Amino acid sequence: MTAGEIGAGAGELTVLIAKRLGPQGSVHSTDINADRLSKIRKAVEAANLQNVRVIEGGTVTTNLPDGCCDAIFMRSVYHYFEDPVARNVSILRALKPGGRLAVIDFKPDHRRTASPGKRAAGDDHGVMPETIVAQATQAGFESVQTQDDGPGRLFLVLLRKPGAMP
Repeated sequence: MTAGEIGAGAGELTVLIAKRLGPQGSVHSTDINADRLSKIRKAVEAANLQNVRVIEGGTVTTNLPDGCCDAIFMRSVYHYFEDPVARNVSILRALKPGGRLAVIDFKPDHRRTASPGKRAAGDDHGVMPETIVAQATQAGFESVQTQDDGPGRLFLVLLRKPGAMP
């Protein structure tokens, strides 16, 4: 299996997933920040992993190869997307047919979504799950499941690229 992480930060999840997939699997780990890319590389090196490829992402595109991933995940990243539909199209291209996208994020304090580019601070910090589903389906994804357990801020949105898994 090949997985991708968007906005990997310091690489904690990249390392965990790469270990879980083992040497037969691989992880493409992306971020747009040069310091974070360096932290990912250091975390991968410290874990002695050979199955991780670190990729500098763009602000609108993932820079992942087309059809490279069986699954892509991100944690507390989606609300930073300035052009979510274009970014979702790029993620969709990076997935194999039937591939999954897992988005873990948090709701803003006031429980409504601000416009893209204004979701990173104050009461607007976060995104609503239904906003992600609407933007992702607009880009071509199919909604699979939303896990939102009540009053907490965290949630999971699971989406799928149409088509059968190879």
